[in-house]
Amino acid sequence: MIYPIVVFGAPVLREKCREIGPDYPEVKKLIEDMFLTLEEAEGVGLAAPQIGKSIRLFIVDCTPWGEDHPELADYRRAFINPEIYEVSEETKLYEEGCLSLPGLHESVRRSLAIRMRYLDENFEPHDEEFTGLPAWVIQHEYDHLEGVVFTDRLSPLRRNLIKSKLMSLTKGRYKCSYKTK
Repeated sequence: MIYPIVVFGAPVLREKCREIGPDYPEVKKLIEDMFLTLEEAEGVGLAAPQIGKSIRLFIVDCTPWGEDHPELADYRRAFINPEIYEVSEETKLYEEGCLSLPGLHESVRRSLAIRMRYLDENFEPHDEEFTGLPAWVIQHEYDHLEGVVFTDRLSPLRRNLIKSKLMSLTKGRYKCSYKTK
């Protein structure tokens, strides 16, 4: 199943998501459907709030960068109940976009390396360091689980200019038929 993607203004994008356990209904099917949705949207990351679910789950698919970065040719992962607990002081500006903010791209400063604990799709625990492009995508998707969108990481002036633009495009409304659980 391909899910519709929740757009800017939907309350679920501002919620701090709740953890899930192995008893969460059909989590493997949900992850599979999220990968289908991500592929259809031509993105590299998707968090559960972006499909209307306020749970601590996101996926990353860096395979579109595999031609330029061979180490990413098979890089597809699911992250359940992640916790970033260490970030490098060294940062870099990345040009970011978001499936929930279509057409908007801005430079965002992110750490070059992170350490994170998480569960995989089999609820097996991992504690891992991520660097480069995977670290960047993971930080973006992790923010969604905390109720943060990438525009929140911009300067206040730039954020206000973008907010005004988005509000004028949507006339202060959003289209979303989701209810969070």
